[in-house]
Amino acid sequence: MNTFFTDVVIGARNLRQHVLRTSFLGVGLMFVTLLVCTLWGTLTSMRESMLKSATTLMSGHVNVGGFYKVTAGQSAPVVTHYPEVVKVVKDALPNDIDYVAVRGRGWAKLVSDTASMQTGIGGIDIANEPGFKKVVQVESGNLDDLAKPGTILLFHDQAEKLGVKVGDALTYSAPTSRGVNNTVDVRVVAIAQNVGLLSGFNTYVPAQTLQKLYDLRDDATGALYVYLKDVNKSKEDAAVIRTALEKAGFKVMDPDGRAFWFKFDVVNREDWTGQKLDVTTWDEEVSFLSWVLTGFGFISAVLSMILLVIVLVGVGNIMWIAVRERTREVGTLRAIGMQRGRVLRMFLTEAVVLGLTSGAAGGIAGLLLAAGVNHAQLDLPPFARFFLLSDKLALGIHFGAVGIIVGLIAVLTTIASAYPAYRAAKLTPVTAMAHAG
Repeated sequence: MNTFFTDVVIGARNLRQHVLRTSFLGVGLMFVTLLVCTLWGTLTSMRESMLKSATTLMSGHVNVGGFYKVTAGQSAPVVTHYPEVVKVVKDALPNDIDYVAVRGRGWAKLVSDTASMQTGIGGIDIANEPGFKKVVQVESGNLDDLAKPGTILLFHDQAEKLGVKVGDALTYSAPTSRGVNNTVDVRVVAIAQNVGLLSGFNTYVPAQTLQKLYDLRDDATGALYVYLKDVNKSKEDAAVIRTALEKAGFKVMDPDGRAFWFKFDVVNREDWTGQKLDVTTWDEEVSFLSWVLTGFGFISAVLSMILLVIVLVGVGNIMWIAVRERTREVGTLRAIGMQRGRVLRMFLTEAVVLGLTSGAAGGIAGLLLAAGVNHAQLDLPPFARFFLLSDKLALGIHFGAVGIIVGLIAVLTTIASAYPAYRAAKLTPVTAMAHAG
């Protein structure tokens, strides 16, 4: 242990003696660490934004939806007799479930006095959705008023597009499962801040209002959103729920990792009538956005690899120059009895110290940058919102990820220094001391 600390002290002193070279290499390593942290922080922020948006607005951690077919060629995204389904789900996972939300699903034309738009509809029981209240931030109006029949919640961009404010009237128009167009009037009671990209897809009304629009029975809804205590268990718990429903006698659709609206064509072609349930996870319901994450992740990986290769080449070249400059020093150390292994360890320790200190400085800079950006709440332009899945610029840089990146930079710095250090250790004292420079 004493030898280790001695090597660290010697390495730190050697780096301090060569200020210009150390500063040049250290700043480069710090900048590379900062860039890698920023890239992966952006990717993490995208994942977190998608998770928050998806599991608040469009999906639970696990969903029990389905289709009801009056005739073989016509289906509706409806779960009938849903209280029985809720009981089976809760009994299947008594310790994993936080709560179960009952959500209506629909798609309709929403008309104001000056504009109209096609939008998804979420039928919500606001009193029994604690997660919704925690995430959706109201700009004007009162979210609790969404419990009253004939009301609607819009998001900021939707309200601007329709040209409405709290208290204004709107009209939904949609075909029912019987093929008859129906309308229902609603009043805006709340306008909320945008919640990432997905907040542009849905509007929200009380469950009774959605049932009235589609002429549904009281025991029918769109889907059950199951919120877990641990979202990481969503796939595992989805399999448990699927098995429990089948054992309880419900017909369950085969697994299909797509959002429910992509399944209409397949369901309508199948020759059956009645109810079939469909169990999905949150990432399957927003799988249509996965290509954004995949694409940005690929770009981030490529850029990170390029930066890390530059680190390897740059550190290797500079360490090679350092060994040549210190050849006579190495000869002197060898002449007074320093063994080859100790010489090798001395150079590698310098690389470790340099990699750790420079990487740590870059990591701290990344954390400070993330804190500043997140605090500033900078608005993103529309095209950037689509790709970053958020309305605000954010960096999800966490201590654990920074530690991994700093460790990686230190390892790569050590690897790049290994061959020059090995060559220095192989020098004989006579050859090294006779070196002219």
